[in-house]
Amino acid sequence: MDKSRLEAFSDGVFAIILTVLVLELRWPAAGVGALAALLPELGKYALSFVFVGIYWVNHHHTFQAVRRVDGAVLWANLHLLFWLSLIPFATGAITQQGLGPLRVEFYGTLLLGAATAYSILIRTLLRLEGPGSLLARAIGRDAKGWISMALYVLGMGLGPLDTRLSYAMYVAVALMWLVPDRRIEGRLGTGAPRAGRRASEARGRISGTQRRSRT
Repeated sequence: MDKSRLEAFSDGVFAIILTVLVLELRWPAAGVGALAALLPELGKYALSFVFVGIYWVNHHHTFQAVRRVDGAVLWANLHLLFWLSLIPFATGAITQQGLGPLRVEFYGTLLLGAATAYSILIRTLLRLEGPGSLLARAIGRDAKGWISMALYVLGMGLGPLDTRLSYAMYVAVALMWLVPDRRIEGRLGTGAPRAGRRASEARGRISGTQRRSRT
């Protein structure tokens, strides 16, 4: 099954999520003091924007490393998009009503749901691609993904004690993923020249066979 439609559909959903996300911001009444009060809301918006952006970048890199998709991959991808589509709703709650324990834990639940859904998507793709595939070599044990989910759970647990600690855990995960993850990109970079050389050698063998057949 061709993967191009899945990628095009996913890119459209990512774009819509980011567009809806900014609509959750509310312009303050007036004055410099009111604008300064908007800064915490901008910070929460920026965090959600970064999270969605991280998923888009990794989603793009992941599907560059796979050759095809099947029905299970389509549903796993929709599962991921479901959780991400709820992030604007949760962001609106924490920007308009503050960092209450319930709202911060709900935000963390969505982040954990998205991380779990992405892990399921990766496992579904690995089942399709095989253990020796480019994706399998690039992902490895996925320690970064497991650490992220552990930090989300820790952040949710810290919510009743201090919501700022929860928020700090979520920010830590974002910072961890902002560091470029070159596992797949690096594999693609090293794999491309080899693929090009193999194609060139194949063309050379075909040309040689054709010349010999003419003689």
